[in-house]
Amino acid sequence: MTPPPSRPRKRSATRSVTLSDVAAAAGVSAQTVSRVVRDPLSVSDATCAKVRAAIAATGYVPNLAASNLASNRSRTVAVIVPQFNASVFADTVHAFSTALARHGYQIFVGTTDYRPEHEEEVLRSFLGRRPDGVLMIGTDHTPGTRALLGGAGVPVVETWGWSDDPLDLLVGFSNAAAASAMVAHLAERGRRRITFAGRHTSGDPRAAERLDGYTKAVGELLGADPRTVDAGPEPVTMDTGVALLDLVLERYPDSDAVMFSSDVFAAGALQACVRRGIDVPGTLALAGFGDFELARHLVPSLTTVAVPGSLIGELGAELLLTRMRGGDVEAPHRDVGHRVVARESS
Repeated sequence: MTPPPSRPRKRSATRSVTLSDVAAAAGVSAQTVSRVVRDPLSVSDATCAKVRAAIAATGYVPNLAASNLASNRSRTVAVIVPQFNASVFADTVHAFSTALARHGYQIFVGTTDYRPEHEEEVLRSFLGRRPDGVLMIGTDHTPGTRALLGGAGVPVVETWGWSDDPLDLLVGFSNAAAASAMVAHLAERGRRRITFAGRHTSGDPRAAERLDGYTKAVGELLGADPRTVDAGPEPVTMDTGVALLDLVLERYPDSDAVMFSSDVFAAGALQACVRRGIDVPGTLALAGFGDFELARHLVPSLTTVAVPGSLIGELGAELLLTRMRGGDVEAPHRDVGHRVVARESS
């Protein structure tokens, strides 16, 4: 009598799936599985798909800790941003993460809440996890932060600003020039009493640069003194935009244009004008900064400054990848520029 076929032995619940198990399931070598995990672009699409299917079927989780110890590389990159709430930086972080993921890198993100001393604390914590690179928003840092980055021995890319003395790699633009360009646009539309509204917090040098650009431009183009209102510590919300509008109408009731430091502020103010029957742009032109998606959907649509946030993330990833792989970067400082997007509100 022929014995029944034996069933496959069940894997012990305490035994982890190994790289060899995945290789056997995919019908490839263990080295190929390792390459898919570490650098998927180095493997053909067909092989990569086969290995990933085997990884999913077996429940394999790579032992990155052991790999990191062996290679002295963590396959991670630290990202430090001021905030995420209604953040103009979201497109940059998303594009940066997507570009790195294609090469087997993951990011971990920390926020500073626009506090320079907290940026130093977050960076110190992240460097303890030994990232292979760092992306930072802005070019203005405390001496402690600069010392930490200088001693870390990893490539650093600064973004969303411009500096004549960058730490290392730089992908950004001049916030002052962007604000000056908006003043020029409003002046071309016949506006002569332009007020700047935003947060003038000490922890946001980019906002300070925009204010400087506005101040210089109204002096040179209009021969006028600056008119500014400050949101103080209030959050970047549409409600704060309404409060800023109220301050403008109280302090500078003859204003014929308001430049906001964020599209979020400008959107709140614009909606308040619609509710109150203030003619935009007839009585009051409004402009923002960032070119958020909502800017083109408002009625009237919002004039703003567009910055290529996704491109900043893509270029930042490209430069870091080259340096993390030991390559030379031919153009380490990239100016992505800005663009005034004229819409119905001006």
